[in-house]
Amino acid sequence: MSNSTRAMMMGAAGAAGDALYVDEVFSTYLYDGNGSTQTITNGIDLSGEGGLVWIKGRSVYNNILVDTVRGAGNRLSSDNQDPNNFASNSVSAFTSSGFTLGSNAAQNAGGQEYASWTFRKAPGLFDVVTWTGNGVAGRTVSHNLGSTPGCVIIKCTSHSDNWYVQHRSIPATQVLLLNDTTAAYTTDKFYNTYASSTHITLPADTSTNGSGRTFVAYLFAHDDQSFGTGGNESIIKCDLTTMPPSGTWHDVDLGWEPQWVLVKNSNAGFPTNWHIFDNMRGVVTGGNDKDLFPDSNSAESSADFIEFTPTGFRLMVGQFSTNQSVIYIAIRRPNKPPEAGTEVFSVGAGLNAGVNEKVFNSGFPVDLNFFKQKGSSANSWYLFDRFRGANSLSFDTAGAESTLNYVDQFDHMDGIYTTNAFDYTAWIGYQCKRAPGFFDVVAYTGTGSARTVNHNLGVVPEMMIVKRRNDVSDWLVYVSSLGNNANLSIHRTDAVQTPSSQWNATTPTASVFSTGGAVAANLSGSTYIAYLFATLPGISKVGSYTGTGNAINVDCGFSAGARFILIKRTDSTGDWYVYDTVRGIVSGNDPYLLLNSSAAEVTNTDYIDPLSSGFTVTSSAPTGLNASGGTYIFLAIA
Repeated sequence: MSNSTRAMMMGAAGAAGDALYVDEVFSTYLYDGNGSTQTITNGIDLSGEGGLVWIKGRSVYNNILVDTVRGAGNRLSSDNQDPNNFASNSVSAFTSSGFTLGSNAAQNAGGQEYASWTFRKAPGLFDVVTWTGNGVAGRTVSHNLGSTPGCVIIKCTSHSDNWYVQHRSIPATQVLLLNDTTAAYTTDKFYNTYASSTHITLPADTSTNGSGRTFVAYLFAHDDQSFGTGGNESIIKCDLTTMPPSGTWHDVDLGWEPQWVLVKNSNAGFPTNWHIFDNMRGVVTGGNDKDLFPDSNSAESSADFIEFTPTGFRLMVGQFSTNQSVIYIAIRRPNKPPEAGTEVFSVGAGLNAGVNEKVFNSGFPVDLNFFKQKGSSANSWYLFDRFRGANSLSFDTAGAESTLNYVDQFDHMDGIYTTNAFDYTAWIGYQCKRAPGFFDVVAYTGTGSARTVNHNLGVVPEMMIVKRRNDVSDWLVYVSSLGNNANLSIHRTDAVQTPSSQWNATTPTASVFSTGGAVAANLSGSTYIAYLFATLPGISKVGSYTGTGNAINVDCGFSAGARFILIKRTDSTGDWYVYDTVRGIVSGNDPYLLLNSSAAEVTNTDYIDPLSSGFTVTSSAPTGLNASGGTYIFLAIA
């Protein structure tokens, strides 16, 4: 982006008082078809700003692309050469928060599942332009991307022809075909010239500038650093990586974690398809990933192909040929700070669900789900997250994760779904969404020696919960108020321990946390999951208090009290008490569960009371919550 364009954008953002986040210009939205009409609300302003909707049925349907420049109903399919096909019952309208659908089967068949990817027109990310060819070499078509494109895709809309792809990482004299598995080849489709920051230059070629023919181009930016809170963050990169001759994984450094990646080998070799991966359908660390193909109408496949990391992604070396050149487009994961606790945390009783039905309602895509049967001492806590997929851990045991056919479907926009019919109405569930300043999840593999682990919390973590996944090992908890030599264990009642090897006696930063060589945090070759929390004013509070034996008001800075409270005594033994407003935080008895136990909830005690700024620990609370001189840590969510 030019300095003048950037200055104008920053001035406009400053005047409006709002930065522009990836959440506002790109969306992966999954939905179930209903065979009628439905409105997709993904938070993207298409009617006001314009853009592209790309839809693929997760079973056998064409890739459908509809943009605001050509208009609703005008469809192209990236998996064939067909010209524009109008269907009024496909994407029927664009709205200020998404789009609407008609009954067309390729976009909305009853009982079918679909993935949609929405790209809003925005300088630094994406633009759409159309033109009528004139057959004159050197013809230019202006665009408003505001920076030099990293990738340009052209399709003739009036006639059958290929989808021609120019990517900054292959020579300007070469193209790829989005609708085909062909490797990059030499041809004059872009006048042998890369697109500039203001225009595309075209030859006299019939396929991109044939006289009287109509065309559309989709332009993707590369590393334009004008987004985010400070207006200095990149949200898209178009680049190339070369696969190594050996090894298991090949790391690609983006500088940030992606949510959507399009990859294609640019020279001959296996695989030949284009591949789309996204964090909503499922990119599992240590498991199979959901894969769709822009060049094919085939159903979604599943294989261990890619992993997303806090700083980029990893490709499975065995999925590619030796020294394979792979081009990609990657888009950053959502990073807009939340404005209310309900955007990122939900608590509620489970539902009586049938097969593939919702069991916990959140109202947002869930990144962490943990739940327990309230009245039974026979059931442990169950813990699932988006990175681990169907693999469950239990807070109350040190056991390794196991594959359970429970509530393991994270590929929905509004809660957690199950693969089994089951009545969860006697269960209580808690759902968290990753968000800057509030909560983050990191999956990593141990090295056996002191190291740092990248994260995307965006602030210094105040509470970290770490668990070894592949074998029996303690749950480890870091809390900033206890110092970097201390840890607690969720599955035990122990007082704080001080083995310096757990956190390498190093305080975490806003971008990394440290581990030593301890088995529970960093054994070589073992796999780990880490959950990171921080204080986000008005939404969450990680803190501590000293017991008095009298009523204690704990001020969390909230305005309507805490919905969730976790408390643990640290100077002596004590349980991990869990309270929430669904089961009851009232002036009378308040039911509690213990995170370290499979015991049924206790309902006949009044140990805490509501407080608008946080919560009150009552004078009747036991030593586990309010011993005179005792020290306690807590996590509260508004």
